[in-house]
Amino acid sequence: MSGKRVVVTGMAVNTPLGDTLEAFFSALLAGKSAISRWRCFADQPVYSRIGADLTGYDVAARVAGLEGRLLPEAYHRLKRLTRRVPWSTQLSLLVAADAWLDANPGASHDPHQLAVIVGGHNIGSHYSYDMGKQFLDEPDLIEGLYCLYKLDSDHAGCVSEMLQAKGPIYTTGAACASTNLALRSAVDEIRHHGQDAVIVVGPVMHFSPVDVHAMALMGAITTETFDEEPEKASRPFDAGREGFVPAHGAGALILEERDAALRRGARIHAEILAVAAGSDGNHLPQPCSEGQARVMRQALRESGLRPEQIDFVSAHATSTPAGDISEISAIKDVFGSHAARLKINAPKSMLGHTCWSSAVIELIAAILQMQAGVLHPSINVDNLDPAIDLDVCRESKVVHPIEHLLKNSFGFGGINCVSVLRRHDQG
Repeated sequence: MSGKRVVVTGMAVNTPLGDTLEAFFSALLAGKSAISRWRCFADQPVYSRIGADLTGYDVAARVAGLEGRLLPEAYHRLKRLTRRVPWSTQLSLLVAADAWLDANPGASHDPHQLAVIVGGHNIGSHYSYDMGKQFLDEPDLIEGLYCLYKLDSDHAGCVSEMLQAKGPIYTTGAACASTNLALRSAVDEIRHHGQDAVIVVGPVMHFSPVDVHAMALMGAITTETFDEEPEKASRPFDAGREGFVPAHGAGALILEERDAALRRGARIHAEILAVAAGSDGNHLPQPCSEGQARVMRQALRESGLRPEQIDFVSAHATSTPAGDISEISAIKDVFGSHAARLKINAPKSMLGHTCWSSAVIELIAAILQMQAGVLHPSINVDNLDPAIDLDVCRESKVVHPIEHLLKNSFGFGGINCVSVLRRHDQG
């Protein structure tokens, strides 16, 4: 059982850079920024006005575009659900449907061997904030199903209903490492619990104004410096970085056991070799390079790879003064002399920090780069921090063949999770 090989057969994203894999990847290679001024907080007293905003995304039109592509029963369930559930859950349904179509499973899966794992917690914060305001104004006018819709598990339940997945469904909450932990759980479901396939969903973190204001008060996010040039606000590795930029974004992956995927003729995007996790024993948002390095080494051991076999690191790189230095120090510690030959880039320089969903969105970006043999740039690195002495792809996109990649994700509370993937071949 534990020898089963796990592969990615379906991928989907929805970010301000694009809601298809092609548009998303093209924008990354072009060095475009998703970041603007928040529209959803225009009339709110928050200190930070900058973010990557999906407010106004036309869910109904996107659902209509799936008619004739999903099986009719699944399409009707999607249409019915998106008319009822909160906005973030609507987008979780859409990326799950897109990833399912990308995997093209047809009717080949036993629904009782299909699992759903959602990475994140406190996902619908803005929805709960709105219901709280309504309760203070007129209690009887809050939404009747609020007690259900506010639950993170409702994302998993809705995806399960849409695709009639009747295996285990649950959520993994690990701050900004949530979807890497969800990936780890998905691999375990296939290797050790008999699941044929798992849908991993990274939902949109629907920030409330309280969330954004609190992060500003803590000093975690950029505030006023880039109000007039928001596209320059997220600048990992730059000497002038001052905090991360909160962002909307969703992503989904379909994982399957490799031999079963090959038998049904599936296109395989990549193979997952290992997902390792650990913690720092500190609940505060204080990055620890020692803890990060320990989990990177663990991921390499579990993958069976030597450090020099890794070609590319998709960095967590949030654009915080302490976080970026900690991660680079950990990479140098783990990879030694090979660190100078590594290519490293920072997807958050363009995407902003999509928080709970960041690992899955950025992993999809990494897989697309591995398939193409081209790395996207890290933008806004105008004045490279002297402490950053590795190749962070700061100038432009880079042609670089990749056989193995490593994806870092580090969450508030000392939560560290690292995945290692391999380019797939038929061997």
